[in-house]
Amino acid sequence: MKNFKDKVAVITGGASGFGREFAFKAHQLGMKIVLADVQRDTLDHTVQELREQGARVFGLVCDVRKSAEVQALADATMKEFGAVHLVFNNAGVGSGGLIWENSEADWEWVLGVNLWGVVHGVRIFTRLMFECAKNDPDYEGHIVNTASMAGTMSMPAMGVYNVSKHAVVTLSETLYQDLQLVQAPIGASVLCPYFVPTGISQSHRNRPADVKMTEAPTVSQLAAQSLVDKAVSSGKMTASGVAELTFKAVEDGQFYVFTHPQALGGVEQRMTDMVSQRNPTDPYAATPQVREALLSMMRPR
Repeated sequence: MKNFKDKVAVITGGASGFGREFAFKAHQLGMKIVLADVQRDTLDHTVQELREQGARVFGLVCDVRKSAEVQALADATMKEFGAVHLVFNNAGVGSGGLIWENSEADWEWVLGVNLWGVVHGVRIFTRLMFECAKNDPDYEGHIVNTASMAGTMSMPAMGVYNVSKHAVVTLSETLYQDLQLVQAPIGASVLCPYFVPTGISQSHRNRPADVKMTEAPTVSQLAAQSLVDKAVSSGKMTASGVAELTFKAVEDGQFYVFTHPQALGGVEQRMTDMVSQRNPTDPYAATPQVREALLSMMRPR
């Protein structure tokens, strides 16, 4: 996708973090913007900031777990702007702890947002983009799905999150292959960030009532939360930097978008384990101090 000016961008999880920065970058490029988020106050604030800068933007409260709400987002976009060109299936939440300690509600919440949110976005918006392409011989479209480095490796005490993001990676790869198969005027990318200072480590603040925690967090869940909080807050790359990187990838038609290519050694190790048919290598082999920190927080006191 080479031309962004006057095109329409739809961004889920658009009120903060990566979504907010995608929106400001889209405005810089002259795009019309639709923001979706579950947190109304933050959404309203981001929309107001963009309008003060002259952006053509509106926001819609949307729980991406729910197909009807994603469809309403698509309908509102078409009613307001008449087309859609760039879709960021970006809404995401986090959860950690030993995998057998995660509750059914944990699974429903994380998979609902991280995976089903992308499923609904791809299912609804891809078909809509094909319709838009029928009416515009010069149509260019692109879909960006936010996964994670957790979708390429299997770190301990991050099971539910790992599962959701691995699913997004393969969903995105299949989307890319299917679009290529039919020679669609639509590209696809998967964004795999590592630790970047955003609000995802505190995503439980917006956890809906229907999937709320009914028991106190376990020791392993508290330890995983602490470790992720520290890693995210100490990240050197900014969300704004991720937005710049992502838009460059869209322009270049690049599928894999890695914010921290130095972490790809872990991906290579995992692939080598699989091809060699050996047991998975300890992902903390090169950083045993991290494993020890995690274990120390899990030991009885």
